[in-house]
Amino acid sequence: MRDAAVTAAGDRIRWVELPGREPARVYLHGLGATSPAYFAQAAAHPLLTGRRSLLVDMLGHGISDRPTDFDYRLESHADALAEALTCAGVGDAELVAHSMGGSVAVVLAARHPRLVSRLVLVDANLDPVAPVRGAQGSSGIAALSESDFLAGGWQGIRDLAGPHWWSTMRLAGLEALHRSAVHLTRGGTPPVRELLLGLSIPRTFLFPQADGAPAGAGALTGAGVRVVPVPDCGHNIMLDNPDAFARTTASALTRDQPA
Repeated sequence: MRDAAVTAAGDRIRWVELPGREPARVYLHGLGATSPAYFAQAAAHPLLTGRRSLLVDMLGHGISDRPTDFDYRLESHADALAEALTCAGVGDAELVAHSMGGSVAVVLAARHPRLVSRLVLVDANLDPVAPVRGAQGSSGIAALSESDFLAGGWQGIRDLAGPHWWSTMRLAGLEALHRSAVHLTRGGTPPVRELLLGLSIPRTFLFPQADGAPAGAGALTGAGVRVVPVPDCGHNIMLDNPDAFARTTASALTRDQPA
């Protein structure tokens, strides 16, 4: 396990690192998840091995610290991650990022371009969503006030999440989980989709084939983003169909930017 202090108070981001050649490859989890659990199988797949790989847990999640005075905005997550990657000697990294991690990865690439050379976004959040009480995930969490969530509202979210997601969600700090969800549903400033469209690095967006093309797929393709369906999976593509995930990710990491 590796770690780096990323705040003035000394809060630490931690990651599991696999040795290999540079440039590094960084795997980033979604809301209430942890990168070692979600990406270890993918990072060890024969199509993806051989590269220095960092399976990073964002602040508030997994094995990283869970400060209660951190705001957990997308921009703050990105800046904390930038500090960790800088401390790790990472530059021009390939980021493979799932769900909320994809949002953070886009913001990171826009705010700290020297750190990111390529993005593979795995069914990432690109747009704000409306909070809905009783909904699963970020929308349902954000529908609760922080005080209500901390006072016991998290138990309803636990029941909606189910045992699989809760197995990693329970590792997140309650303040971290709520604030991350609130800011994810609000989106960044500028919006994540706008930032993604404006980037010039190679970008690929993977989505579950059964869900149909993501919103704004035509604009993404027009801006040079490869939009790639993955069969036989749900939102957790890397867990549901690891072989197809490895194939599509390996292809995305070796193709040049479309003209």
